[in-house]
Amino acid sequence: MLILRSAVRRSVVGVQTPATRFLNTSVSVRKEDATPSYKAGVPMPSEGPRSERDLIREQVDRESEPTPMSIVSGAPNSLHQRVVRIYQPAKPATMSGRAGTKHWRVDFDVLPGSGRWESPLMGWASTADSQQALYMKFDSKDDAVFFCQKQGWDYYVQNPHKARIPPKQYSNNYKYVANRLRIIHTK
Repeated sequence: MLILRSAVRRSVVGVQTPATRFLNTSVSVRKEDATPSYKAGVPMPSEGPRSERDLIREQVDRESEPTPMSIVSGAPNSLHQRVVRIYQPAKPATMSGRAGTKHWRVDFDVLPGSGRWESPLMGWASTADSQQALYMKFDSKDDAVFFCQKQGWDYYVQNPHKARIPPKQYSNNYKYVANRLRIIHTK
């Protein structure tokens, strides 16, 4: 295999000198008068007739211009026309703990006229919209916003309502207030 590679290199490039080192097996022949460019149509600054590519600059340009995920995700166009809601779930009324309320959720809004119906037997609400029951969890609001922007979705952020609990003192439980009966007798 090694003999075949070296034979192909010699036939493409010519006679190989010991100072020449190949980084990979694909070899391309450059013309001396061609100006190399890191992007199509944008020439790189060159020091002479042959200049090397600026790999760091290419990587920075590639990272600063993200490709929209709508192009490569394969999702249907109807998904990109929907609005998503970013919110932090409230504490359940039946529980006293705050578990499950630290994360942020992204879910799709209910479409008007999405084929909703109610089961006559059980009274359950049903829908033909498969995206309505979908939600995703994120650690922070910024992560959820970044994901929605990357996917190309329209979104709005619903900030959580914080419960305001006024400070109380334990002595207020035993304070005398006129016209207020503190001791209730059952007999």
